[in-house]
Amino acid sequence: MIGADTVRPSPASPPHSVDSEYLARLGYQQELRRDLGPFASFAAGFSFVSVLTTVFEMFPLGYSFGGPAFFWTWPLVFFGQFCVALCFAELASHLPVAGAIYQWSSRLSVRDVGWIAGWLTLIGYIVSVSAIAIAMQSILPSLWRGFQFIGTNPDVTTLSGAENAVILGTITILASTIISCAGVRISAFVTVAGVYAEIGGLCLLVAALFLNTRRGFEVTLDTSHMAPGMSGHGAFLASMLMAVYVMYGFDSAAELSEETHDPARTAPRAIVRCLLLSFVAGGLVILGALMAAPSLSSGELATIGVPYVINAITSGIVGHLLLATVAISVFSATIAIQTSASRVLFSMARDRVIPGCEQLGRISSRTGTPIAATVFVGVLSAAFLGVNYGDASLFGAITSSAVGVTYFAYLLVTVPLLFRRWQWLRSDDDSSFEFETKGRVRRAFVNLCAVLCGALFLLNTLWPRTAVFDPGGERPYMVAFPTAFLMLALGSGIIVKKFQKTPSEA
Repeated sequence: MIGADTVRPSPASPPHSVDSEYLARLGYQQELRRDLGPFASFAAGFSFVSVLTTVFEMFPLGYSFGGPAFFWTWPLVFFGQFCVALCFAELASHLPVAGAIYQWSSRLSVRDVGWIAGWLTLIGYIVSVSAIAIAMQSILPSLWRGFQFIGTNPDVTTLSGAENAVILGTITILASTIISCAGVRISAFVTVAGVYAEIGGLCLLVAALFLNTRRGFEVTLDTSHMAPGMSGHGAFLASMLMAVYVMYGFDSAAELSEETHDPARTAPRAIVRCLLLSFVAGGLVILGALMAAPSLSSGELATIGVPYVINAITSGIVGHLLLATVAISVFSATIAIQTSASRVLFSMARDRVIPGCEQLGRISSRTGTPIAATVFVGVLSAAFLGVNYGDASLFGAITSSAVGVTYFAYLLVTVPLLFRRWQWLRSDDDSSFEFETKGRVRRAFVNLCAVLCGALFLLNTLWPRTAVFDPGGERPYMVAFPTAFLMLALGSGIIVKKFQKTPSEA
């Protein structure tokens, strides 16, 4: 359990001895190379969220249901996820180890629960790699027609657009895999460069939006553009999916703890800061787009979103520059997500609790990275892109459902943490878990909020909405797809776990 496994060295301890002591107490040797500093750790989480990319992609979803008032879903989801981030930050300071979600859940509850948490996180992250990589199709052909290798129509709902999306996504994942295998220092360099580009693009975008406003902040109170045929609260909850689909993955900094200098201090700060900056930047983009849009009722905000506003207020050069920064952000995010997924897989393989553990848990002596795990994640992500070729709407449903799977994995950390915290508060005995004594009631309240909000967000992603999962009315069974996908993920995990002997059983 954590209380027995965790060490809280004195501030005077040398950084490298502290890092080694953490891992030694957890029963692990230092195999991954510690090459990451504070900003690289922050960049891992910020690139995963990739607010510039995800807000670009998800804005139409929020606006089509909630209209301008969907803006208020952004701070609401942030509140819940910030509570989760604070819980994760506290755990990262005690358990700075690769495979964070898997490791934390295992030590807070039982190994079987932790295994399921790791399995679900792995599925969610692998699908997320595919989802972010395929976003290149909505960007690169707009920058240069030469990126449309097949046909002339870049729309992913067309055959040529879907085929080209698979090609661009595969190339992106292949490049990401090569860079990730080359070493964490190289992948961190690319990720950091991507973060600088994304921050620069965000500053340029926000400046362009707020210099061309047509209406004031009161636009966020406009409820006249909500989806017809839905109640006000139903439309608002559906529009909340936009923020829910964006604000996750901030635990990525903790996944790289074994490659970070002084991770017990660095990772918690990175987790909190990346979510804070993502919230501020994303909120400004949403607000700016609403205030600068030429029209709130013409339909473009619900179908095209932010690019519609950019095209209306900027010249071709500025628009292309913004698209270029988005493309860089997409590539950086692909690397960050693939790296996180490979560390989860490596951590489970190192514990010998997953098939193929001998190869997947091996670290390259030359690059200091889990090459087999990285390649495995890349191959599965690239293979999954084929679903888009066969059925783009099914691909969208799976990627959306994978977010719900990740939220369920988060609950497998926050719920056991709350239970442990409640035991400690009742017994007033900190020997079983090294909680901070200062502010323990406040921390328990934050934990409770994290559990409640996480459960509500999960329920919202699973809710059977025809307008979200079957807008054409041709596949009524698709409304149950998110729940079915979660059940399939859990069922497959139970089957794999049953046939994989643990070290104690072998």
